[in-house]
Amino acid sequence: MDIQPLPQDIEELLQAVNAPPRLTAHLRVVHDAALTITTGIAVYWPNLPYDKQSVLVGAAIHDIGKVIYTSELTEPGNEHEIVGPDLLGQHRVPSHYARFARTHGQWNRDQAATLEDLLVALADTIWKGSRDSTLETRISKTIALLNDEEAWSVFLKLDDLISEVVETADERVLWQGQFSASV
Repeated sequence: MDIQPLPQDIEELLQAVNAPPRLTAHLRVVHDAALTITTGIAVYWPNLPYDKQSVLVGAAIHDIGKVIYTSELTEPGNEHEIVGPDLLGQHRVPSHYARFARTHGQWNRDQAATLEDLLVALADTIWKGSRDSTLETRISKTIALLNDEEAWSVFLKLDDLISEVVETADERVLWQGQFSASV
């Protein structure tokens, strides 16, 4: 499997914060999933009003707080969501991108979550083959509303995009697993 590289400025940020190899690998596979999603959106909904760049940046930095809470690289936890936006702010990442460090895990508690927030959460869910029907339904309804389309029709197309990522999840999981969780 050919996992797409992260943008150079994100790579430099990860080096600056001394990100463990496992975190860098994780951000890379989620970014790769986001690339597949946004590419599919361009095909299915070419006029959809959303910020593709925000989705890609958000996917590439969403777990940055795990450089502080390194145990969360291998164990459950959400402390990284609290510290992530501040850490990114300290490195001059604009707040409209830094927010993804919080929203990727809190979309279900935030009724104001944007389509971009939801798409980053989706990429972070499906890269490993997981599905979340609540998230997928919310995205379908949001796209339907923005694109004046029936939600069921959007859901069918979105399901195709998600299936494309899920089909190669095992390869992504194995690829990420070869990287160490320690610096």
